[in-house]
Amino acid sequence: MDTGLILLVFLALLFAWLLNKVRRFFRLSPVAYGGVMVVFVVAMLLIWGQQHS
Repeated sequence: MDTGLILLVFLALLFAWLLNKVRRFFRLSPVAYGGVMVVFVVAMLLIWGQQHS
């Protein structure tokens, strides 16, 4: 497995944990939380894909 991909997975988990804390503070709806996660995952996949092309 690529070390860059492992790092991205770790960053995604850290981002999700921090976003959950922020979501509770700002009282975001589950739909808004899901939207932010989808945008983050797509952005990370695009960044990872650019590094491997």
